[in-house]
Amino acid sequence: MARIVFIGAGSVEFTKNVLSDLLTLPGLGSSTLVLHDIDAGRLATAESMANWMVAHLGAPAKVEAHTDRRAAVDGADYVINEIAVGGFAATRIDFEVPARYGLRQTIADTLGIGGIFRALRTVPVMVALGNDLAELAPDALLLNYTNPMTMIPRAVFEGTPFRNVVGICHSVRDTQARLAGLVGVPVEDVAFVTAGVNHQAFVLRFERDGVDLYPRLAEVIDADPALRRTVRAEVFTRFGHFPTESSLHGSEYLPWFLRHDDQVEHFGIQVGAYLEWSRENLDTYEETRRRLAAGEGVEVEPMSELASEIIHSIETGTRRIVHGNVRNDGLIANLPADACVEVPCVVDRSGVRPTRIGAMPPQLAALNRTFLNVGELTVRAALEGRRDHVHHAAMLDPNAAATLTLPQIHDLVEDMITAHGDALPEGVRR
Repeated sequence: MARIVFIGAGSVEFTKNVLSDLLTLPGLGSSTLVLHDIDAGRLATAESMANWMVAHLGAPAKVEAHTDRRAAVDGADYVINEIAVGGFAATRIDFEVPARYGLRQTIADTLGIGGIFRALRTVPVMVALGNDLAELAPDALLLNYTNPMTMIPRAVFEGTPFRNVVGICHSVRDTQARLAGLVGVPVEDVAFVTAGVNHQAFVLRFERDGVDLYPRLAEVIDADPALRRTVRAEVFTRFGHFPTESSLHGSEYLPWFLRHDDQVEHFGIQVGAYLEWSRENLDTYEETRRRLAAGEGVEVEPMSELASEIIHSIETGTRRIVHGNVRNDGLIANLPADACVEVPCVVDRSGVRPTRIGAMPPQLAALNRTFLNVGELTVRAALEGRRDHVHHAAMLDPNAAATLTLPQIHDLVEDMITAHGDALPEGVRR
């Protein structure tokens, strides 16, 4: 059966969710589940949890655990990446240093100063992983969850010989379910086409039996003051199509919100939210470790994670449509060919097959390009060791550019490079 590798398995809550699916989906229960983490303590917790789940379910699966990444990925069929390079300490830097300059962020993992530096920390690890896979598991499928999603798969495409990587994220699926609920139509009865870039894709088609549902959505929003006071509704009203990312997260990709006190208040934007969530995740980890040590185990609850569903479709031939982040190569005609874009993909025994979208509405493509510009420069900075490109990316970031002057952005970048130190590519920190 399949050899399924978890890179960053010490993220035990997420690992538990995927394992719950893999151990309960028909046809996958006898897989070899391989856990890898550089933190030996967290890896031991993940291994204990996986063994408990296998025993609890009576599954025939095998569990391996390795601190050596090459040993883990050797002969892999699927590799699920969920790393967070630098952990909570690095996340604190991503928030606290920009805050000293008056720069607000909410999640700071996808775009903005936080997204840029998360990518700079992560790209070297992903390049090393891609090179390992090209040598040890050239036919494997790398399923990436780690943000920033527009940058991480692209770094693998461009920085290694390995090409079989797909980024996955829940934002499209959750948005489509949300929109169907708002207009009162079962999601299975709605025809959707959603595409763009991860965390800034747009619902391009929203119909039932050939009837456009956007007018009904506009009526629902207009009748609900709480809905009107959301960033997503504002973007929908101004651009004509609904975005896939939450209002909290989406606000920091744009120049119009976090810079202004009245907009933060009006739209109820929770500045620094991810930092608080990260602290809570540390508490969750400690509670999981305590439960396992006490023999109490964990809750096994299938979560319909995209990685497990993709693996199930390939292994069993069960056809699904998922949204994947892949190299564009003309899938979206008016976005750069080498960009990483989010499009519907057909998944079955033949693998993951992206669908061609054509041209997006020009205003949406223009907005996506401002997003992609930052990502391209960041990836180039990481792969080429170009400190100047870190500055270029930061200057072009919409939120930073709306908030800070050019000298302030320069000084902020220098402070961030100093704060992150050896976690960054050598050419960047030199």
